[in-house]
Amino acid sequence: MKTERNVELLIGKLLRYGVIVSCIISVAGGIIYLFQHQGTIPDYAPVAGNSDMFRGAPEYLRGISAIFPRVLALDGAAIIQLGVIVLVATPIFRVVFSLFAFLYEKDYLYVVITLIVLLIILANMLFGLH
Repeated sequence: MKTERNVELLIGKLLRYGVIVSCIISVAGGIIYLFQHQGTIPDYAPVAGNSDMFRGAPEYLRGISAIFPRVLALDGAAIIQLGVIVLVATPIFRVVFSLFAFLYEKDYLYVVITLIVLLIILANMLFGLH
């Protein structure tokens, strides 16, 4: 019973710290972004030739592997995106942590259920619609 309570506390801390770290990263990226784009006027004009087409985020902000080099170069937008990635990854880490906790407690029914949940999350991340 005490082990369950410890696991619950650790999971709570994991979620809390994940959100805090995500916020710190995003705010730092926001501050850097504001300094880098000081005085820049956003261009909300439609894409040439298609008045209904929205200009999305730059291509380098759409893939994890492209974001990290830009974070190291202190690109504010990439740092903000890293904060979002950390925020999304936090509950996934919680599921992984729960998997190991259930293994430790030898609660194999919950190991299987948690593994199914994790596989569904990973499948959606890897094979989801673009």
